[in-house]
Parts: sequence; C-alpha cells; structure tokens
Amino acid sequence: MSNFQYHFGDIDLSAITSEQILTFLSELSTGTKPSTKRLRFTLLSAFFNFIRDSFEPELQNPCYNQALRKMFRTEKLGQAKILEKDVVDEIIFRTANPRNRLMLELMARGGMRIGEVLKLTPNDIEDRKAFIREPKSGKRAEVVFLPHRVLPPALVGPTQQR
Repeated sequence: MSNFQYHFGDIDLSAITSEQILTFLSELSTGTKPSTKRLRFTLLSAFFNFIRDSFEPELQNPCYNQALRKMFRTEKLGQAKILEKDVVDEIIFRTANPRNRLMLELMARGGMRIGEVLKLTPNDIEDRKAFIREPKSGKRAEVVFLPHRVLPPALVGPTQQR
C-alpha cells in the first residue's frame, strides 16, 4: 500500500489510467513469480472495487482492462501425467524396504491415500478388508478390499494361499 501511495499519492483515484496501472505493476513485480504478479493485480483490482462500492459509485476500475487481465492471468495447469501400470509395478518391485513396498502396494492396488495407509493398524485389517478410520471423504469409516498379493502371509488362510 505504501508503494501505491508513493506512486499515486498526488493523483485523484478517478484520474488513474490503465497504462499507469500497468507501469506501476510492472515496476512493482519485476523479478517476481507469475503467481505473485497475479496476486498483486488481483489485490489492486479489489482495492479499486472497494473504493467504488464504498465511496465513489461512478469510479471506473482501471484494472478492468482486457489487456491487463490477459497479461496478469494465471497459466492453466496441464493434465497430470498418469503412470502406466507397468511403471507402477516396476517402482514397487524395485523398492528394497519392505515397509515402503507395502505402503506403495496398498496405495497402488488398494487405491488408498498415503495418510490412510499411515493410520492403519493391525486391528484395522480383517480378512481381505481394511477399515479406514476418519477418511478424507468425511465419512466415519470406509472399507478397502485388499488384493491377495498385498496381504501379509499371516493373514492369508490355508485355502487362500497365493
């Protein structure tokens, strides 16, 4: 706000133009990340909207310029890359630590989140079911069916040998 006051302190708010806003934001945002530039533009636009809504209804927001909006918009994020099943299998089988390997198996084969896996206790597993307490979905509990290859040998019965 002090930068804005220093730059526009002697100018009436209704006299500020889009070109002056562009110059101000360019000076202020030199060397910053695009998300910071967008945030500063959004805050400045919100400031002008507040002044218009509270004090001067006829004030035109100089940030409502198509060129400014285009210049300070955020980049669209690309599609997340989904790994193929073979790649996931290779990652799991190359994991040397049994604990980490079991965690990866539960996440990949059971569709569990890392937080759900970390909260599991031996009491939560019954036959081929894992009971998840306080899942992220907001429900009280959820059930995950575990494939045979994930189950520890102690839980696999004599008729269910792999």
